Amino acid sequence: MIFELRVWKPFKHIDCPLCMAGTDVTFIARVDSTTLARKPTMKWLKGKWLDLASKAGKHMQFKETYDRNTKIYTYEMKIIKVVPGDAGGYRCEVTAKDKCDSTTFEISVEGERNQMLLRDAGEDEGDLDFSALLKATKKRKKPEEEKPQIDVWELLKNAHPSEYEKIAFEYGITDLRGMLKRLKKMTVEPKHSEAFLKKLESCYSVEKGKKIVLTCEVVDPDVQVKWLKNGQEIKPSAKYIMEANGNIRTLTINKASLADDAAYECVVGEDKCFTEVFVKEPPVTITKLMDDYHVVVGERVEFEIEVSEEGAHVMWSDQELHKEKDTKYRFKKDGKKHTLIIQEATLEDIGMYHAWTNGGHTKGELEVEEKQLEVLQDIADLTVKATDQAVFKCEVSDDKVTGKWYKDGVEVLPSDRIKMTHIGRFHRLTIDNVKPEDAGDYTFVPDGYALSLSAKLNFLEIKIDYVPRQDPPKIHLDTTGNMVSQNTIIVVAGNKLRLDVEITGEPAPTVVWSKGDQVRTLQRQDSCCIVLWPFYQHYHYVSPLIFLYLTEATGRVRVESRKDLSCFVIEGAERDDEGNYTICVTNPAGEDKAVLFIKIVDVPDPPEHVKCTSVGEDCATVIWEPPKFDGGAPIKGYLMERKKKGSSRWTKLNFDVYESTTYEAKRMIEGVLYEMRVFAVNSIGLSPPSLSSKPFMPIAPTSEPTRLTVHDVTDSTCVLKWLAPEKIGAGGLDGYVIEYCKEGDTEWVVANQDLCEKQGFTVRGLPVGEKINFRVVAVNIAGRSPPATLQQPVTIREIMEHPKIRLPRDLRTKYIRKVGEKINLTIPFQGKPRPVATWYKDGQPIDPKMVNVRNSNVDSILFIRSAEREHSGKYELVLQIENMEDRATIEIRIVEKPGPPARVKVTDVWGFNAALEWDPPTDDGNCEITGYTIQKADMKTKEWFTVYEHNRRTNCTASDLIMGNEYMFRVYSENLCGLSEEPRNSKETAVIAKTGLQYKPNPYKEKDMNCVPKFTQPLVDRSVVAGYSTAISCSVRGFPKPKIVWMKNKMIIGGDAKYLIQNNQGVLTLNIRKPSTFDGGKYSCLAVNELGQDEVECKLDVRGKSKVV
Repeated sequence: MIFELRVWKPFKHIDCPLCMAGTDVTFIARVDSTTLARKPTMKWLKGKWLDLASKAGKHMQFKETYDRNTKIYTYEMKIIKVVPGDAGGYRCEVTAKDKCDSTTFEISVEGERNQMLLRDAGEDEGDLDFSALLKATKKRKKPEEEKPQIDVWELLKNAHPSEYEKIAFEYGITDLRGMLKRLKKMTVEPKHSEAFLKKLESCYSVEKGKKIVLTCEVVDPDVQVKWLKNGQEIKPSAKYIMEANGNIRTLTINKASLADDAAYECVVGEDKCFTEVFVKEPPVTITKLMDDYHVVVGERVEFEIEVSEEGAHVMWSDQELHKEKDTKYRFKKDGKKHTLIIQEATLEDIGMYHAWTNGGHTKGELEVEEKQLEVLQDIADLTVKATDQAVFKCEVSDDKVTGKWYKDGVEVLPSDRIKMTHIGRFHRLTIDNVKPEDAGDYTFVPDGYALSLSAKLNFLEIKIDYVPRQDPPKIHLDTTGNMVSQNTIIVVAGNKLRLDVEITGEPAPTVVWSKGDQVRTLQRQDSCCIVLWPFYQHYHYVSPLIFLYLTEATGRVRVESRKDLSCFVIEGAERDDEGNYTICVTNPAGEDKAVLFIKIVDVPDPPEHVKCTSVGEDCATVIWEPPKFDGGAPIKGYLMERKKKGSSRWTKLNFDVYESTTYEAKRMIEGVLYEMRVFAVNSIGLSPPSLSSKPFMPIAPTSEPTRLTVHDVTDSTCVLKWLAPEKIGAGGLDGYVIEYCKEGDTEWVVANQDLCEKQGFTVRGLPVGEKINFRVVAVNIAGRSPPATLQQPVTIREIMEHPKIRLPRDLRTKYIRKVGEKINLTIPFQGKPRPVATWYKDGQPIDPKMVNVRNSNVDSILFIRSAEREHSGKYELVLQIENMEDRATIEIRIVEKPGPPARVKVTDVWGFNAALEWDPPTDDGNCEITGYTIQKADMKTKEWFTVYEHNRRTNCTASDLIMGNEYMFRVYSENLCGLSEEPRNSKETAVIAKTGLQYKPNPYKEKDMNCVPKFTQPLVDRSVVAGYSTAISCSVRGFPKPKIVWMKNKMIIGGDAKYLIQNNQGVLTLNIRKPSTFDGGKYSCLAVNELGQDEVECKLDVRGKSKVV
């Protein structure tokens, strides 16, 4: 069942899909990334906060793919074997920088409610969301007929928590925790908590290893609380810290682990509040990736990875399907190392193997080649005489291979005379006391291979003839066996050569073997038949050794004497043993001589100078030189291996020999360093490996640069601009090469000697009037990219363009600056060829000593380091190209603070007022006067106080002056730069004369404060819970201070420690500590003084504690 969500359109809520329990469901979301600068981030959420990435495992699987052609990311969420706990609300959220989009959908699961079982919500088992399960259950709940049976829900509702497990055992409840959660969510009448002002939150979420604080608020600040975890009381420790601060009670859990994911309670007496703590495990990343394997059938394979945390869960999969644990696949954990072991690889195991954690993914490829059996020594034909022993022997490459022997197609069975042995790679058939019926064709067939080795057994009948006493010697050479041509014997280096030469003649001839100057002479004893055979051993590489001299019966190279035979033996043949050997036999009747050429063949030397010549996105070309010595046999080809740099595991690239010395390795990962080595192969075997090549990295060139345009053209130059390639890759970008050629030519000229790192270049030295084609090539370590070419050639000719000054908007009005400030004006312009820019001030050329000017091709800069008043004026920029020109005028004004006003005088004084007048300052600071600041000071203190600020007139009136004081005044000028440095003082003073005023205060009358006691706030009836302290309050006023008497049921409350009486500024409080039901009744407060009395009363109702269910 597959549901698809398309993210590139506005999200809509997906209708609730209905799934059958036990089936698989897949949700697919696609994200269009054509407008995104980087890869988006996708999250699958359940409910409001649960990130499903932490639940990745066998139950939930996540997959991500990317299509480079359409630039669309595809995200999949697959739920394996849906269970009722998967029902609920889900959200798919994608983010990229400041962009975010999401969609919501719900899943309903159809299945029997009674089949739900509580399981451990581990990573491999998925997550059981009982809240969603309850929602789904409530939606599907149908009214059923009541049956006369015990209601378990009522039992649980009314039972004490300590009896829950007993009820579950008695009535066979397997999902106790789920039922308790459902019971908690069932609609019940809300009950007011008398012990808690604020209860715990419904749930808390915390990441593994972090700290979480559970907080609630109780009514009584002195009350003791208990904290429970899954019904068990928590004891204070370094992990669990319990604190009480006033009414606040907190439980702090340090370094939360998965064991802390539980239900918690805070208990106060019989009252309690509940919460759930959910611990989210952080994602586990993969620190060491998986290597590729290339093996043959039957070899052991170990895929090994390392993760960031010990004990983390790792899911292995083959072709993204989970592997079940059986005898073939073993999973090994050693700290942070996780290993998948395949005991004996088969062809069915070929594929890509994946390892998943909840925070990472890696994969490795397994290639398995069918094992081929190699024959190291074939069966040789035998010719034996009666009563002799016949031994057929062969050697194969695998010492575990068994086989059967056949004679003329009939299986040979062992007997007292016939024995079959298998020791290592050697298989022997031994026939004792050979008889004529033993002659025939013998065949060895290895089990499990389409291969057979055959040889013939010839029975030799001996006929005794009369031999004269004088018989010239004769050498009888057997040309069958290993002689590839007449008198030439080939021996593999390291193997044993035994050459038996039959010699006849009477009397017994003298035998002389020679190679160069080395001669050995032996006397013949008897005559016999000829046997020539080499003894082969398993080949291994042997370095050249110094030639050893022959000895008669011992040594590596020797001659042995047997009946009618001369045996020439070489133990462990070496390259120096190659050459012509001469055997000469003589007797009185004559002599005979034979020459044998013994050729020693060996494995070749390793290939030389292995190096990488070129690389691609996922491939690399490697070349090498043939070995200096081919081992005496032609080179059949080469075998190649590669490995990642830093790894010790080599991967075979070919099983069949490769004849060329150039090889293209494929299926490599871009951006990863590799090393290569080569083996040479001849008919003898495999050479030692060559030296590893220098590390190389498969890297592809970039794509072509984009948006190549012509920015400017002159009579000899052309300015080009472009954008970076869309695809750069792991090799990065080193720079660009710019090339050009004339229209119609095919030879491109490089314009830049060094790589251009910028995205623009000026090509110089171009012929005027020619049409030139341009192209730009991006270059990185992998080589050149495809070129970006202009669609049409460019004519090299400067285009006449009228001069135009583009005056900035802020310079079109008056430009005002203060004295001492820096002026830096940049005036852009355009025009071709380059215009001539000239500055004028007030119609005259500017003085270069006062103003600096710098002109470029596109702008003119006017610079004044420190502005002065004389820099003010009208500046005109004239732009000329031949007889064309353009002008722009800028008015610059340099301002400073003004001087003080002139002639400040007091013109009139009346009452508490004084009139002032003055003249404007003679120096306005080169800008308009914006106002004046007037200050006053009396002659006694001479402290100045501001009367007016920003007064725009040249006169003012100072009011609210104090009678009898004499005042002086001063005035500051103000403009855009601020107040003048100094004020101008008035020459006259203003005297405020005294008048005949007399103060007549009203007679003082003392107020009578005596009053009868009167309660301003009465007592209020209250109802409280037994065991919880309470207080009743009222307020009273009266003078003299009244005496306060508290009474219960008209009985005065004495010095009982249960009661605490307080009087704070007329506010009266009676505190009753932990009242019981006997403390209920009528309470009254009496206030008495000498003027009278007053009384208030209230009713206090104390009710017993109720039992919380």
